[in-house]
Amino acid sequence: MTKTTSAAVPVLGVRALNRATLDRQLLLRRSALSAGAAVHRLLGLQAQNVKPPYYALAARLDGFVPEALSALMADREVVRIVSMRSTIHTHTADDCLTLRPFVQPARDRELTHFRKGLAGVDLDRLAGLARDLVEAEPRTMAHLREALHAVWPEADPASLAVAARCRLPLVQVTPRGLWGRSGQVALTTAEHWLGRPAEPAPAPDDVVLRYLAAFGPASVKDMQTWAGLTRLRDAFERLRPRLLVFRDEQGVELFDLPDAPRPDPDTPAPPRFLPEFDNLLLSHADRTRVIPPEQWGRSWQGNQAHRTLLVDGFLAGVWRREPDALVVEPFTDLTRRQRREVLEEGERMLSVLHPGESPDIRFGRVRAARD
Repeated sequence: MTKTTSAAVPVLGVRALNRATLDRQLLLRRSALSAGAAVHRLLGLQAQNVKPPYYALAARLDGFVPEALSALMADREVVRIVSMRSTIHTHTADDCLTLRPFVQPARDRELTHFRKGLAGVDLDRLAGLARDLVEAEPRTMAHLREALHAVWPEADPASLAVAARCRLPLVQVTPRGLWGRSGQVALTTAEHWLGRPAEPAPAPDDVVLRYLAAFGPASVKDMQTWAGLTRLRDAFERLRPRLLVFRDEQGVELFDLPDAPRPDPDTPAPPRFLPEFDNLLLSHADRTRVIPPEQWGRSWQGNQAHRTLLVDGFLAGVWRREPDALVVEPFTDLTRRQRREVLEEGERMLSVLHPGESPDIRFGRVRAARD
């Protein structure tokens, strides 16, 4: 529901925010975009594990086949790199060379947590040595630890490797990340892998506009959560004359692009099977637009995230693949219609990502909050 305050600032209810975000995230209806265009539009895909980007695109794109993303990765048009929130993302080559510099202040700040293990280490020299090593031949983190520890034997080996990852834009080379393939994590610099130099970090204003296009309407804190950065308020203020301003039901100021879609809150939202760590669930400070308060914390356990199910646009359960079945564990009882739609969406997902297989799709017990 959209209301207005006494100051005539429109208020967006939770369902209005949900439908707007789902639309931007290509989850309200599947898009005809290519895999590469979708990765660009979405500002990258969470890729802590190998398979999530493929599941993320299967939920969002019409006609997607996993080989489409795999081919882009093999051709070095998309890459896997640590970027937002110090986590691995799949980015287009262009975004890799610009968004990584944009979030570099967060990587520099991350290094402060390793001060003790890096006492006496010249970080500029470390970055130069690490660059020479990985550009001569892709190296694992273990190789980096060993080589850098030989130069700084008093330092903590793990901290040395983390410093190299923070100071340099290190991408995971293929076959890591290819669909149906396996391979250990081996690293080289983005510039070396892509055959061109890194570009200057984009202006914060430009990234704000792209963030709003993919995740808006959103607050300053929302974008800061997505990027892992602070001090983005100035960029929003510079853009204020070009943006629409709303408030959520708690009074938090939200910004949006004037021509961005904001569907009716009652727009139907079909079920969607999402991978673990999908950006939809991680890219706002206030996640109630997707995660009902009563479901908070139920999509992960410790450091392990579950694959998630959306019903009516909101987190409604988790799922997993077993050798002979796709098992869905809802958080509450589903209606007969909802169960039928979830089954249909599960069948579609399996046909896209696992053609030729015919496992059962079954509902497990309703997953109680204490689980």
